[in-house]
Amino acid sequence: MTTKTPSSSSSPHDRLKTIAATLQRTIPSPQMELEHRSPWELLVATILSAQCTDQRVNLVTPALFLRYPGPKELAAANPLELEPLIRPTGFFKSKATHLIGCSKTVTERFNEQVPRTIEELITLPGVGRKTANVILGNAFGQPAIVVDTHVKRVAKRLGLTSADNPTVVEQDIQQLLPKSQWTAVSQRLLLHGRYVCRARKPQCRTCPIFRQCPWKEKGTQHDS
Repeated sequence: MTTKTPSSSSSPHDRLKTIAATLQRTIPSPQMELEHRSPWELLVATILSAQCTDQRVNLVTPALFLRYPGPKELAAANPLELEPLIRPTGFFKSKATHLIGCSKTVTERFNEQVPRTIEELITLPGVGRKTANVILGNAFGQPAIVVDTHVKRVAKRLGLTSADNPTVVEQDIQQLLPKSQWTAVSQRLLLHGRYVCRARKPQCRTCPIFRQCPWKEKGTQHDS
């Protein structure tokens, strides 16, 4: 007779409850790694972070904010002067276009204030649900689940979703958690995916939630 492991016998709801409690102990302060001093700076940094590491963005933003301290200044930027400042983040031409367009919209429609609803945020150039949820959760303290590549990968490995669409993944996780836990738990899943449950060579040997993980390939890849 085969004894079922906790990961295979528990429901996604019960599994995530255990996982959330464990990650709260191992990552007690799940801090946003993009450096910022205001909702506006976080919005700009998050747009720049697409296909780029937070560490690289943090090297770029001090000079960027010194040159363009707010949305009004960035809205008037010359792309030929903006692009060299953000070039290290990659895709600098499209990001420059998004930043200028976003700045103009925030300046003209929202009186230079970053909007506080997801419906308004996703109307900004360069802003999708992921970026909007970053702002809501980290700048405004509203319940929000950020689904980036790390969160999607971890959620699928943990059996919390079977979806590839980030919006569906977001909805699946929402249904498994109290709203008050959305921001903190999703940030812990993000950090867990970034540093432990990596896309290649996941650190299964040191994973604190190994027992709750139903991923069929867990422990079969070589840690590095």
